[in-house]
Amino acid sequence: MTLYRDEAVVLRTQKLGEADRIITMLTRRTGKVRAVAKGVRRTRSRWGASLEPFTRVDLQCYTGRSLDTVTQAEILEPHALLAADYQRYTAGTVMLEATDRLTEEREPTLRLYLLLVSALGALADVTRDSEMVLDAFLLRAMALSGYQPAFSSCARCGEPGPHRSFHVASGGAVCAACRPAGAASPSPASVALMGDLLGGDWAAAELTERRVRREASGLVSAYCEFHLDRRLRALPLVPR
Repeated sequence: MTLYRDEAVVLRTQKLGEADRIITMLTRRTGKVRAVAKGVRRTRSRWGASLEPFTRVDLQCYTGRSLDTVTQAEILEPHALLAADYQRYTAGTVMLEATDRLTEEREPTLRLYLLLVSALGALADVTRDSEMVLDAFLLRAMALSGYQPAFSSCARCGEPGPHRSFHVASGGAVCAACRPAGAASPSPASVALMGDLLGGDWAAAELTERRVRREASGLVSAYCEFHLDRRLRALPLVPR
């Protein structure tokens, strides 16, 4: 067995036997890893809260055939306050679930790891709008995974915009000539907001009205779930 050390964000946990858990984590260098934490469910476990979802840890593991084994774990960022705020907790849960869906085991994805760490930090900042933090994360995560939506030009023919129609299956904004049946017609402000969130223009994004943010959130959710080809179970729980 090979011993390795890495830092990771815990994505989810699963019970194993009477006292153990399988911990799914996104690591900085190794990619997504599934590892057994032995005895973690015991009252006097040495792990404490170090292997709970949202937590960023410095860990040491042994490589196994199908599952690794955690031997050490030290908390770097607990993000415990997210559990006290329902809206931020559910938004963070969607981030973790989307990350899990977008990654394969042991395929390094440093940029997505850094994006997740940054997004969880922004979500813990009570001065930030949690819905916009979530939407910005989803748009950027999809872009890093090869599903970047088009906002300033037609997703089908590349005609420069702005365009009034948005079609999830086509990959974003579409011109009048390429507009398929069933395309949405969002307000220009909603399309501009999504472009600002993808590009990181928070100054412009924070000036938008609530109705614009709500419309943009609906499009972002639909876009992600279509291209992930599955529902995000935590998404309906996010208060909109």
